[in-house]
Amino acid sequence: QVQLVESGGGLVQAGGSLRLSCAASGRAFSSYTMGWFRQAPGKEREFVAAVSWSGGRTNYADSVKGRFTISRDNAKNSVYLQMNSLKPEDTAVYYCAAQPGGSVYYPSKILALYDYWGQGTQVTVSS
Repeated sequence: QVQLVESGGGLVQAGGSLRLSCAASGRAFSSYTMGWFRQAPGKEREFVAAVSWSGGRTNYADSVKGRFTISRDNAKNSVYLQMNSLKPEDTAVYYCAAQPGGSVYYPSKILALYDYWGQGTQVTVSS
């Protein structure tokens, strides 16, 4: 089992940047596929980015491709989301999630495959 705690959210102007962090505790962090999801008010939770357990493969939603970068540091039991060129439509609560195992070649976009979730961190982008 793994516990996840996100940090780094806040208020930023459009065009700005934020870096989200997710600290994991528990066993075998390096065996989990890690993902970021987000949920805006009145909308369903949606996939943002994922990284394979090895760190060698990443996957992004089309809406953030080229602007966001996911990375992980298995030595620090952490995963990060660097968000650049932020837009008002990026405003949401961002959640870190962990999937036991997963494909080393294609980290999943499917929410239901992620067993463990953090409490979320609010990102607000003003226009």
